[in-house]
Amino acid sequence: MKTTQNTILVTGGSAGIGFEIARLFSQQGNHVIIVGRDEERLAKAAAILQNVTPLAGDVSKEEDVDVLVKILYKDFPNLNVVVNNAGSAFLNNLLETDRTFEKAQTEMLTNYLSIIRLNEKLLPLLKKQQEAAIVNVSSIVAFAPNHILSTYGASKAALHSYTLSLRLYLAKTPVKVFELMPPLVNTDFSQAIGGANGISPAAVAEDLLKAFETDTYEIHVGRTADFYKLFHSAPEEALLAMNPTLHA
Repeated sequence: MKTTQNTILVTGGSAGIGFEIARLFSQQGNHVIIVGRDEERLAKAAAILQNVTPLAGDVSKEEDVDVLVKILYKDFPNLNVVVNNAGSAFLNNLLETDRTFEKAQTEMLTNYLSIIRLNEKLLPLLKKQQEAAIVNVSSIVAFAPNHILSTYGASKAALHSYTLSLRLYLAKTPVKVFELMPPLVNTDFSQAIGGANGISPAAVAEDLLKAFETDTYEIHVGRTADFYKLFHSAPEEALLAMNPTLHA
């Protein structure tokens, strides 16, 4: 996949992983469109970045997506990369009745169903390009869940499965399907779950760029690579490794 002269859409592009992807790829000579719900944060991000267009919107809301898609088809007909990065996560104890269903519903909509909707609406445009890509940002927990993020992990596992199928469907088209699978990342998004101990979001963006250069479609960032090997060789051990406090 080419790494320059792309027109790239990054959802959740005003902070964290999305911002670093936008920053790195804009520096490579790509035009980046960043989407976010918080207009103030979006404007601040756009002021820092180069060669970027900010578009306010919530990709979990159908009406916002419809507006976004109309703008993209009209003003950005060369759009050829979609990075589905926007996400939602809650600490969730399955044995407590603290809005478990409500939290899971939000996570599934944002982390899985909204991605399917946006991809479906943009695929006709992507398939017109000489070379195109969809990047779905999932997680290490797609392989084995952390119990404090049980429903979040389920949404990412669903996204992983969908991504595998989408890649098969698009194998004979110009659209390549990548899955970015980071471990814990140090972002504002992850602070409630110990994000300060995670890797930098810039490292995640750098791995995506390398994956574009080599057409590596499933991208195991940082410790995800070793965890993936453990998961396949000893799935029960992988589950325990993801949940060490339950077996201390």
